[in-house]
Amino acid sequence: MEKEIWKPGNMLYPLPAVMVSVTDPGGRHNIITIAWAGTVCTNPPMVSISVRPERHSFRILQETGEFVINLTTRELVYATDYCGVKSGRDVDKFRELGLTALPAREVRAPLIGESPVNIECRVRTVTPLGSHHMFLADVVAVHADRRYMDERNKFHLEQADPVVYSHGVYYACGEALGTFGFSVKKG
Repeated sequence: MEKEIWKPGNMLYPLPAVMVSVTDPGGRHNIITIAWAGTVCTNPPMVSISVRPERHSFRILQETGEFVINLTTRELVYATDYCGVKSGRDVDKFRELGLTALPAREVRAPLIGESPVNIECRVRTVTPLGSHHMFLADVVAVHADRRYMDERNKFHLEQADPVVYSHGVYYACGEALGTFGFSVKKG
């Protein structure tokens, strides 16, 4: 197998394409699309998002220290892209896209009602890293849409058609290939 060597870069793809909602100190909501988001720790539950300082939501994140990660779906892919290319300085994205801002339980930032999962977060630290600053946050509440719960109360995110991002392209997730531990499971 012959491999080509590239300059160092971010090749950890695909990534979840999430919409992060924030509320500024004056009460104005905004949504920013983030692909640099991830799980950091299970106990305590923590996540991170990385944001460029020139983005409109960056200042809001620094001032309020709160946000909501809203998972995206095939149905939300247009809104996901729009919220990544339009600035909240110029447009009310909730109004423009007809999205529902629902009150969160623990933070001032709203949930996006159309999202199947909303993760309320409170910033623990902000680390300047170069092009982006990483906001390390505690998960303070999680909301899951009941439409994707089965009779045993198991959540089925795959039924919501989640979206991932890879090198400028949004993809729907494909077929299940196995479950955790299937490689060592006894017949």
